[in-house]
Amino acid sequence: MYGENASTNTDQPPGVPAPGTLLADTSRGDRVGEFQGVAGPYWSLRPVGGGREWEVEPRYVRPALLMEQLRARTARLNARSRGEVL
Repeated sequence: MYGENASTNTDQPPGVPAPGTLLADTSRGDRVGEFQGVAGPYWSLRPVGGGREWEVEPRYVRPALLMEQLRARTARLNARSRGEVL
């Protein structure tokens, strides 16, 4: 059947994480951010508590450790409990 094996344009290249995956940027002191997408040769990350996105080369990114994920999520919840806009 025609187009049966064709991939859609929404497919990510191999090795690209799903949006929302927590990653650590080793070029910025293991700063943790949520993966937002691919922007040319860079990956876009956003702080877990919200804020300005930044771009990083994929070679400087690794999956966030469980402790780093917990720390980032706790910081977000603490900010929200203080009434900060996220």
